[in-house]
Amino acid sequence: MKLATVLTPDSDENLQLAVQCGVTDFVTRHYGPDPAPLIAVKQRVESFGLTLSVIEGYLPIEKIKTGTDHDGAELAELKDLIRLMGDLGIPILCYNFMAGTDWVRTKLDVPERGGARVTQFDLATVEQAVLLGHDGAGTQESANDNNASSLTHKMLWENLGRLLNEIVPIAEQSGVLLSMHPDDPPLHELLGRPRIMNSVENFKRLLELVPSPNNGICFCQGTFAEMGADIPDAIRRLGSHINYVHFRDVTGTAESFTETFHDNGKTDMPAAVRAYREVGFAGPIRPDHVPQLVGEDDGEPGYTMLGRLYAYGYMKGLFQATETVK
Repeated sequence: MKLATVLTPDSDENLQLAVQCGVTDFVTRHYGPDPAPLIAVKQRVESFGLTLSVIEGYLPIEKIKTGTDHDGAELAELKDLIRLMGDLGIPILCYNFMAGTDWVRTKLDVPERGGARVTQFDLATVEQAVLLGHDGAGTQESANDNNASSLTHKMLWENLGRLLNEIVPIAEQSGVLLSMHPDDPPLHELLGRPRIMNSVENFKRLLELVPSPNNGICFCQGTFAEMGADIPDAIRRLGSHINYVHFRDVTGTAESFTETFHDNGKTDMPAAVRAYREVGFAGPIRPDHVPQLVGEDDGEPGYTMLGRLYAYGYMKGLFQATETVK
């Protein structure tokens, strides 16, 4: 397993701190059609001794999800990105199929251990929903996306199937692993919009849409925990299709849950790491949605640095403790 990270901000200091803590792999976003920014980021993180191994976030995919990419512009840009990743040797593209939203929370400052602050979701107060992207930057929900609201679950599956039929062959040619992230929260419907990536069974259906070693999964532990899945069992069931991991945990259910420190949730984390070893997972695994610690008042909820430093050490300890497990 390769200890990976996203950094906000990706300052020289944070990059150096990550390397000092044993991080080897870096995760960045899509920067648009111009390849120059991505090339520059790759060169910069490599100068610190890191490998750029994952792109996630800010993808040209929102109209594809709703079936409104009528001119094919988003699809063309996504295909170009996959080809560019192949050319640059960036092996993993993480995407999601949450139409009209990204990950959603209703509170951003819930107290955790020692007064650390974490995010929370409660369906009963969903009118307060905050929509967040992979950089942790939130915006208050103000109006439904009409295109997303008119979707059905059947249409969403059809749109996903069309997308995979278009991009899986290119991913195979480019050596890029497509990694679907679960819906967060993994509900049947949210804010009037259908959701489909919300169960282990639906992830198996995803894999069957276009069978390919390049059609795989980002196993976000916290989201699968929200589903009520037994995490080690789910890892074993999805097995070799897992090519990227978001390491996080929660308490509660999909309808009402709270983020936790990685060692303070409901998941047996040592058992999860042993399960990854059993299925042969050797990809990047990064801490996600970390608590906001004292002195980080201006940071982005779930993406501040001190919580990451704690997570790096905890994860490294788990890796070493399970090294002899076959």
